[in-house]
Amino acid sequence: MNQDAKKTALRMIPYGIYVLTADDRKGNVAAATVNWVTQTAFAPPLVMIGIKADAASLRTVRDAQAFALNMLGKDQKPLAFTFFRPADVSEGKLSGQSFHIGTTGAPILNDVPAAVECRVKTIIAEGDHHIVVGEVVEAHVMKPPAGRPDAAILEMKDLGDNVFYGG
Repeated sequence: MNQDAKKTALRMIPYGIYVLTADDRKGNVAAATVNWVTQTAFAPPLVMIGIKADAASLRTVRDAQAFALNMLGKDQKPLAFTFFRPADVSEGKLSGQSFHIGTTGAPILNDVPAAVECRVKTIIAEGDHHIVVGEVVEAHVMKPPAGRPDAAILEMKDLGDNVFYGG
């Protein structure tokens, strides 16, 4: 396979940018920028996320059996970069961001447009990223979008010409 062609073709798949959060209640709190996310079913509502197999966030999600997806707005590019680094909980903030605890125990960022809370249904261990399937059990809309909801979120392409993931 032509590796350059593969990389280019796979990078043509559009991705939103989200902050995955989880708390295993054993002192491990995860907060990581993720982009391999999609809804996979309506009934029950299921979402799927690709998480790097050796990521601390995957271990926390596995132990917590729950997570939240915090949707980032178009104006929240700096927030995406904040969660490229390991999470830090101090002074009541998560990596400097105000949050509250959702019904699943996962942290919900206060300043994002929306978030969904999920219970883990299954984790599929394949490749260098594992697939986490979660059932949406709660939804929060903090800032209703003015127009199409899918047009309100930050996308990978909004992070700059040199920021890619995938391929």
